[in-house]
Amino acid sequence: MKNRFPRIVQITIISVYLIFLAGAIVRMTGSGMGCPDWPKCFGYYIPPTSEDQITWKPNTAYKEGLIIIKEEVLFVAKRDLKTETNFNTKNWSEYTKHDYNTFNKYHTWTEYINRLISVLAGFVFLFLIYGAFKLRKTDKRIPLLAFGAFFLMLFEAWLGKTVVDTNLTPAIITVHMIVGLVIIGLLLWLKFIVSKSKKIFTYNSLFSKLLLVSVLFSLVQIAMGTQVRQFIDEQVKLFGFENKNHSLMNPSFKFYFHRSFTIAIVLVNFGMFYLNQLKNLGYTLINWVVFLIFLEAITGILMYYADIPIGTQAVHLLAGALLFGLQFYLWLQNRYAK
Repeated sequence: MKNRFPRIVQITIISVYLIFLAGAIVRMTGSGMGCPDWPKCFGYYIPPTSEDQITWKPNTAYKEGLIIIKEEVLFVAKRDLKTETNFNTKNWSEYTKHDYNTFNKYHTWTEYINRLISVLAGFVFLFLIYGAFKLRKTDKRIPLLAFGAFFLMLFEAWLGKTVVDTNLTPAIITVHMIVGLVIIGLLLWLKFIVSKSKKIFTYNSLFSKLLLVSVLFSLVQIAMGTQVRQFIDEQVKLFGFENKNHSLMNPSFKFYFHRSFTIAIVLVNFGMFYLNQLKNLGYTLINWVVFLIFLEAITGILMYYADIPIGTQAVHLLAGALLFGLQFYLWLQNRYAK
């Protein structure tokens, strides 16, 4: 297990980043409410593929908990039943958690695949905590970090349900994102501990301070980015998905802060890059950090000036999560050097 555990940790990290990517695609396509309920989707474990499957029909059998659409209203079956000629309100309760009452098979299946990836990641986490338990005598931090990440994944699942039940409340989406980054941090810490070889780096006090600031700046920027994304979602609801050119019309202060704060992030990280080159500190990951910042800037510019080209939102969000992960791992390397 000791030899296999580092690979399990790596697979777990990849699975979490796949969740980030899937979530980014969900938001990019506006599929966040593709399933009005959780964990099922319209009451099904495998969601419907056409609106006809969830449209009320006479002389049809329905199982308890299934959701149907009738006259643009969602209803839930109170029990197993077979409908008669007329709609009987005694057999149904109106779905009142939110006012979502439409069906789009592409949005539904995009959201379903997102949930499926999360479930698969959950199984990977089971292997992780099993391996961590086996190695509890090797280093007490290993089971603590593994179980901490696992319990936060369970918390994320609950947050996912809350996001659906509250119809994509902005504050909860932000918490959802930040908790995901904390999970990444715990897993990277675990990866660093079980790494077979640790390269010796040169410690530099100024580099260390800039690195800590860069990690905090990334957290702030990502949290603010989720708020900007929520503003875009509201604009899309108002003007329609086909009018993406209106997505950033009359943006709030949060957008301007998010855009301008990029300058501070660039300065801090390029300062780290310069110090690493000047002092020959050996932190090769800083090169990837610079690349991801460049990618973040390019996709941000494209979204603002080119009416959010397809794919840019997903790349922007995933690059931000990867950037935070690399900066955090750099911080771990720096602590080890000290």
